[in-house]
Amino acid sequence: MITNVEIPQVFNAASALIDPNLEAGRGDKVAIYYLEQQVTYAKMAEMVNRTGNALKTLGVEMENRVLLLMLDCPEFIYSFLGAIKMGAVPIPVNTLLRPADYEYIFNDSRARVLVVTDELLPQVEQIKEKLKYLKEIIVVGAEKAGCHAFNYLVAKAAPVLATAETSKDDAAFWLYSSGSTGAPKGAVHLHHDMLYAADLYARNILNVGPDDIHFSVAKLFFAYGLGNGSYFAFRVGGATVLYPGRPLAEDLFKVVQKYRPTLFFGVPTAFNNMLQIKDAEKIYDFSSVRLCTSAGEALPATVYHQWLQRFNVEILDGIGSTEMLHIYISNRVGQVRPGSSGFAVPGYEVKAVDEDGQEAPRGEIGTLYAKGDSAAAYYWNRHDKTKQTMLGEWLNTGDKYYQDEDGYWWPVGRSDDMLKAGGIWVSPVEVENALVEHRAVLEAAVVGAPDQDGLIKPLAYVVLKEGFQPADSLGQELQQFVKSKIAPYKYPRWIKFVDELPKTATGKIQRYRLRMEDNNK
Repeated sequence: MITNVEIPQVFNAASALIDPNLEAGRGDKVAIYYLEQQVTYAKMAEMVNRTGNALKTLGVEMENRVLLLMLDCPEFIYSFLGAIKMGAVPIPVNTLLRPADYEYIFNDSRARVLVVTDELLPQVEQIKEKLKYLKEIIVVGAEKAGCHAFNYLVAKAAPVLATAETSKDDAAFWLYSSGSTGAPKGAVHLHHDMLYAADLYARNILNVGPDDIHFSVAKLFFAYGLGNGSYFAFRVGGATVLYPGRPLAEDLFKVVQKYRPTLFFGVPTAFNNMLQIKDAEKIYDFSSVRLCTSAGEALPATVYHQWLQRFNVEILDGIGSTEMLHIYISNRVGQVRPGSSGFAVPGYEVKAVDEDGQEAPRGEIGTLYAKGDSAAAYYWNRHDKTKQTMLGEWLNTGDKYYQDEDGYWWPVGRSDDMLKAGGIWVSPVEVENALVEHRAVLEAAVVGAPDQDGLIKPLAYVVLKEGFQPADSLGQELQQFVKSKIAPYKYPRWIKFVDELPKTATGKIQRYRLRMEDNNK
C-alpha cells in the first residue's frame, strides 16, 4: 500500500507521465483509443513535443496560461501535456458553458492562447472583442479564418522538445470549479499533484496496471475525468478510451462493447440512466469491465444494488473535488457499504469539524476537512476564498459528513444545502435517496423553501420515469412514501414535477439554482 510518493525537487509532470513508458519499451503500445484511431505511446510522445514547440512559436513562455476548450480527443492530451512540458500552464474548461461564462474565465485567467474544438469556437467568437488578454486561437478540426489550424501548426513543429526546468511545486495546470455553489474559481494545481492522485488512489484502490483500459463518462476538463481519462493510465502504461460525444446511456454501452475497457468511471446520473435501459445487461456486453467507480454526487444505495444485480460488477463510490484533484475517500473492493463514501484513501486524512471548529465525535455530522498532497495550492485571484477554504494543511470541503462506528464516511449534503425542519437538520441527500426508491422517480433534488409562516421546509423537484405523469395524487403518494422510509418530519412539504434538473457538466445537481429559481417566483 502506497502512503507516500517520493518526487524530486526538479520535476516536470508531463515528462514523468511519458518518459518512463518509453524507457520501459512501451513505445508501440496503445496509449489512446479514439474513434478509429489508436495512438501509441511513441506517437503520443512525439505529438506532445510538437504541440509544446508549436505553442512556443506563438510566443507562449513559461507560466503563461493556455486555455483548452476541447471535446475529449487526442489533441486535448497533446495540448495539455505539451503545455506542461514546455513550462506553460494549461487550463481545461467546461465545454457546456455559455459565452458570458467563458468571458469571465478568459479574463480571470489572462490566458494568451486558446486551443479549441471547431464546433465550440462560435461560443468564443461571440465574446472575442471582450477578451483582454487572448492573442492566438488554435482550432482542432475544420480550418477557421483568423485562426491557426492545429494539424498544420503542429506538423511543422519540431518533434523533440526540451523539458522545462520546472519544480514539483511549480504551477502545472488550473481547473475551474464546476460551479455547483456559484461562480467558478480557478484552483491552481502543482506539478506533483497528478502523481499523488494516481499513486494514492488509482494504484492503491483500483490496482491499475499496464493491462487496464480506462473509460470515463466524466470528460477530461473535469478533475475526476482528467485522472480517469489520462494520467491514471499513463502513470502505469495503460490505455484510455476518449469519447467526444454526449454521455447518453445507449452510447456508453456501445463504447464499452467496442473498446472493451476494464475500468468504467461513471457518475450517479449515468449509472441511473443506464439502468433505465430494459435488458441492457443482455443487449450489451459489459463483461470486460472489472470495476466501476462513481463520484461527483453521492451514489444512492438503490442504484448500487440494481447495478450489482444486473451487471455483477461493484461500483466504488467516493468523494473528490476540483481542489483535491481526485478521490480522497473511497469504498474498497469487497467492502462496499452502499450509500457511504467509504474510508479515507491511504495517504489522505479526513475529519468532520463541528460548528465550534472542533473535531466531531463519531456519529455526529460535521463539515468535512481533507488533507493530502494533491490539494490545490490556492485559488487564483481569490485571496479571501483561499483563506476560508485552504486552512494550512487542511482543506474545508464544504461537504457535510459523519463517520460511523466502523469508520465509514457518510454524506449528508453540502454545507449550504443543509436545511432545518422544526429546528432539526435535514439532509437533502437523505430525502432524495428516499424519493428515488419510488418506482416512478428517476431523479430528485431537495432544497429548503419557506412555508406560509416563513419557516424553512423541504421542497422536492422530481423528474419522473417514462410512463408516469405528474399528478397531485402522485405527489401525495411520494410524500407518504418518504414518510415510510425516513423520519416523517423530513418529508418534502411540496413536490414540483420538472422535466430535468439543473446540473453541472459532470452531472452534479446545482441546488443553488433551484433555490434561486424558487426565490425569484
